[in-house]
Order: sequence, then C-alpha cells, then structure tokens
Amino acid sequence: MPANRLATEKSPYLLQHAHNPVDWYPWGAEAFEKSRAEDKPIFLSIGYSTCHWCHVMERESFENDRIAAVLNREYVAIKVDREERPDVDRIYMSFVQATTGGGGWPMSVWLTPDLEPFFGGTYFPPDTRRGNPGLGAVLERIAGAWRSGRDKIAESAREVVAQLRRQAAVEPPRAAPAAPDAAMLDNGFAAFRRVFDPQSGGFGNAPKFPRPAVFNFLFRYYARTRNREALDMALLTLREMAKGGMCDQLGGGFHRYSVDQRWFVPHFEKMLYDQAQLAISYTEAFQITGESQYADVARGILDYVLRDMRDPAGGFYSAEDADSAIDPAEPTRKGEGAFYLWQAEEIRALLPPPLADWFCHRFGVADGGNVASDPHGEFTGRNVLYRAATAEETAEQFGRPAVEVRAGLERAASALLEARSKRPRPHLDDKVLASWNGLMISAFARAGAALGEPRYAEAARRAAEFALSAMYDPASGALLRRYRQGDAAIPGFLDDYALFAQALLDMYESQFDLRHLRAAIRLTEKQIELFEDRQHGGFFSSAADDGSLVMRLKEDTDGAEPSGNSVAVRNLLRLAGIANRAEFREAAMKTLAAFHGRLSAVPAALPEMLAACEFLLGDAPQIVLVGEPGAAGFAALLGALHARFLPNRILLRVDSEEAREFLAAGIPAVASMRQPGAYVCRGNTCQLPVWEAGAFAELIQ
Repeated sequence: MPANRLATEKSPYLLQHAHNPVDWYPWGAEAFEKSRAEDKPIFLSIGYSTCHWCHVMERESFENDRIAAVLNREYVAIKVDREERPDVDRIYMSFVQATTGGGGWPMSVWLTPDLEPFFGGTYFPPDTRRGNPGLGAVLERIAGAWRSGRDKIAESAREVVAQLRRQAAVEPPRAAPAAPDAAMLDNGFAAFRRVFDPQSGGFGNAPKFPRPAVFNFLFRYYARTRNREALDMALLTLREMAKGGMCDQLGGGFHRYSVDQRWFVPHFEKMLYDQAQLAISYTEAFQITGESQYADVARGILDYVLRDMRDPAGGFYSAEDADSAIDPAEPTRKGEGAFYLWQAEEIRALLPPPLADWFCHRFGVADGGNVASDPHGEFTGRNVLYRAATAEETAEQFGRPAVEVRAGLERAASALLEARSKRPRPHLDDKVLASWNGLMISAFARAGAALGEPRYAEAARRAAEFALSAMYDPASGALLRRYRQGDAAIPGFLDDYALFAQALLDMYESQFDLRHLRAAIRLTEKQIELFEDRQHGGFFSSAADDGSLVMRLKEDTDGAEPSGNSVAVRNLLRLAGIANRAEFREAAMKTLAAFHGRLSAVPAALPEMLAACEFLLGDAPQIVLVGEPGAAGFAALLGALHARFLPNRILLRVDSEEAREFLAAGIPAVASMRQPGAYVCRGNTCQLPVWEAGAFAELIQ
C-alpha cells in the first residue's frame, strides 16, 4: 500500500498507520484548511503505539478498503498520538466521557471544521456486532446527517464546547478558602481506607491499576501522623503487586494493570511512567521499613529500564506493547502476552531436573496452564508467572537446603530470561518524552542515593544531561516535549515542565550539581509564564498561543500519571524554601485555593496534591551540608540522610564559594556557614553543625 501523509512523521503510532488506505492527515493546519475549504467534517482518531485495541481497530477498519473509501470521500481523517499531544487528547476525551459515560483508546471523535466535537466514542467494530454499531454504518449515517443538517450540527457542537468549558472551569470559591489543613488530609486518608482491599491490596475492584500517587500520599501521611494503617495499606499493596503476574518475574518491571482482583493476570503492556513511579514507591518503602524485599523490586524495575528502555543518547523510551508475534514464522499474527507466557513443557525442556520442578512450584506453573478463564483463547495452556511460593517454602517442599534452592532458582530464572530474549519482542515505542523522562530521572536519582547504587545515579545524570542538551533552550527557558531519532519537537506542556523541573530538583538533592538547581528555577519561571491562570489560580495544561485548541483545560486528576498541577505545587513550595521567592509560594497557594473544592469534595482524585499539602504542613527543615565532597565523614552523613524517609525537607550543599553565594541569596544564614558539617535549620533557627553520622541522624528524626 502506498504511503500516506503520516509517513513523514516521527511518532511511532502515526507511522504504524502510514500505509493504511485511509488518507490520514496529522493534526495541523493542512487538515484544518482542507476541512474548511471542502466543508467536510473531521474524523479524529486518537491512540498510541502500544495500545492493544488500537491495533485491533486498525486491522479491522483502517486497513479495510470499504471503510477507507467512506472516510476519504466524506471526511478529513486525522490521526493523533495521545502521548505526543496530550492537550488534544484531554479536550476530546472530556467530550467523549461527558457524552457516553466512559472513555479510552482508541478514541474516535467527529468534529466540525471549527474543531468542535459533535459525536464520539472509543472502539468501533467494522460492522454492527451484538448491538454495537459498526464504524462503516456510523460513518455513512453521520455523513448523511452532515449533508442534510450541517448548520444544526455545528450549532449543537458550539453549545457542547461552551458547556464543556463551564464544566472544566477550576476556580477558587468566591469566599477565600481556608488553607489546607490536617482535616483535609484526614479526609483523604479516609477516602482511600473506604475502598481498600484488605486481602489483595489496591483500591477498588478489578481491573486494578497501580496508582503510585496514592502511595506517595499514604507514605507522607504516615510520616506526619504515624498512622500505621496508612502505611500498612500501601505496603500490602506493594507486596501483593510484586507477587502477582503484574510484575515481570523474570525481567523486572511492571505491566500496565491487572484484569483481576489479585494482581494475577496482567494486561502485558509496559509503560515508562509506571516503571518510574513504582521504582520510587518501592524505594520509599525500603527507606521506611529497611526491608530488602522492597529494594529488590526497585532494583528489578530499574535494571529492566536500563536493559530494555534506554536510548543510546541517555534518554528513556516510552513503552513496550502488550502484543507480540506468537510464532516467529508468522510475524503478523500477534497475541497479547505472547512474549511473557510459558507452557510447562517449554520450561521442562529448558531446565534440568530438579530446577524445573523447583521453578514451577515457586512460580505457580501448571501443566495445563494456570489461567482459568481466557475469553479470547490467547492464554490457553499457558502460564502467567507469579510468586506462588517463597524460595524457603519451595526448599521445604522438596526437602533441600534453602541456600541450594535459592541459587538454583536464580540460575533457572537467568536461563529462562535468556530463552525469552530470543522470542519475537513486543513493539517498542522509542520516542523520548520530557515528562515521562522527568519521572524516570527522579527514580534513578533517588534510588541511586537511597540504595547506594552508582549505576543508577549515573543513569539519572546521563538522562538529565541529554534532555538539557537536546530538548531544552537555556536562553528562553523553553522545553520541548518529544525527541526521536535526532529530532526534538512539540512545545512542552505543563506536565513536561513540572515533571522535568521536579527531576532536576531531585537530581540536585542527590548529586548537588548547581546547574540542575538553576535549570529547575528557570523552568519553573517559564512554566508560570506559559501556563498560570493569573486570575483564578492553577495552571492550564497547554499554553495560550495554540489556536487549534477549542479550550484550555486544567488537569484535575492524579491518575496513571500525576497531574501537572499537583507536581507544580510541590515544586513551587520546594523552590520557595530554597530561593525564598515569594512569587513561587504565592503561585502554589493560589493553585491550592483553585483546587480547594475538589480536594474537599473528592480528595481521592488528587493524592499527589494531598502529598504536596503534606509538604506544606510538614514544617520542612532546611538541611545544609558544608564541606568538600571527599572530606572524611561526608559519605557517612549522606548515607545517614538518604537511608531515611524524609519527604518534607529541603537539602542544600555548600562545596564552593559559587554555591555559597547562590544559596545565600535565598537563605541568608548560609553565608555564615563556614565550619564543615551538617546544619539543620527550622524556621529562623539553625542548629550547630554536626559531623558525626549518629548525631546527625538524631537531628533529622
């Protein structure tokens, strides 16, 4: 099939559709002008390259000559990668959710030439099935309705957009809201307590998604209140997730979600943002408990990312698909989870006895497969690996020493991982996104410090330097969202600025490169310039200069990814404490005021913002380390600091006169800190410096 206009794009998702018979356009002026000139409605299809049902709809409909002919004749067809253009996705997802009660991808929306939506849904089969309308019939009906009632449809679409704008408005109440207080955070804890699953962990029913922002809040709530129940809810969930099939037991990392209640059968897609956030959650669990099981899971995630998701330039790729070829001889016939599933006889052919028996017992492998219900038939006779027994329980079952069985299981896992690497791999989306890389840099920086692992610290440094050189303009402070194959493009959105600034702050607090702190401040200044709602508070997701957007939204939910507003609040509070910038604290408080109603009514929607409120209420101490990096005892001070879970603190380092001068501009007391050691300041009072790790540990309890 000849290439269409998508062939010149960089998005892996758009390139997947470059040889469809549909005359696709990318989102942009050429498509909009054609729609207006020919007075044709727009068919907008939004998805991403590792989306299972996007692949299904492509095979069924967009490679279908009959459906393509209708699209090409009656519509201007536009493809959008939601990961490149989250601003476009959010607008039309809000329409689909408001009009259908649900949402998801692929998303299909019909627009007027003025880009206003008038009909939409998600996946459509090619023909009507079991009461679900077929795409071919829907396209014909809408084309007929447009020809006969174009003006009525356009008027209705304008009214819909006006209503969506009203619904999306995030503004503070007319009476000045009270500042966030302990009662608001107690309500947040109670909201998660009500939906907690005490058997398997997690919040709510199947399907179960990891939502690390919830762990961020619960850990910080525990740190302030010492409410053991909050900690136990988070820890149980993390343990159960790590035991289940949602965790890749051989290769490390986590799949997107579990289709069942107990984290057993996953949807096998792997997203970078999950890896990053969960690596932080398991690292923090290790800091709180000191238990190696959490550190081991964090290492598994980070090692997977280093092995399979790192660009040679240092950045991190976006995702791996759920689907892959079942048989190398038939590369186009794909199945979900084919790369990860095992038949018992495969394992026995690869492992000698007794290793095969030990491995099958440990990871729940059954001769006939261990998935009881498989409506699509893709898992029949196959096994999802999960931790059915501990290594010690396995040793007891077979009457062998635990040390022998543990070593044998490690050899077995290595052998199976090597065999798996020879299978056809899932599709890799190799674009580098600023926001998701920000999350991943934070994870490597914080884990490198907490776990004492130089490899992770170096990975964070390389990725940060790559992004600063390839995606950031220091002169203007502007950040680009996407990099792929030498090309950086698309002006950054709020979440790009907020998450990358957060990464640079985490880099500074773990590696103390003053350039990272300066860049975090510059990015935050640019973020305020581009996105802040000066009148009502909070931040829009997109800048004001994009005329193709029919509305600007403020993201008000911490879902699979934390919202830019939530991350921005904590960044602003941290930077206000470092640089003593009143405008940073004012922007943070105005954002909290704008979201006060939502935080009060549905606190579970914004756990990351609740975590930012914990920082606000936590009376964060300023810890200033003074002295040369190589000085005796300095490593012990850092070790004592990073071993502890201290979420509400500001950490600075004076190791040069340049650093002293820069930091003293925000914290004047730094100018007089000449004696080497660790200074702990609260309010306007600084303790005498200490150099001994034990004494320092007592000060920061």
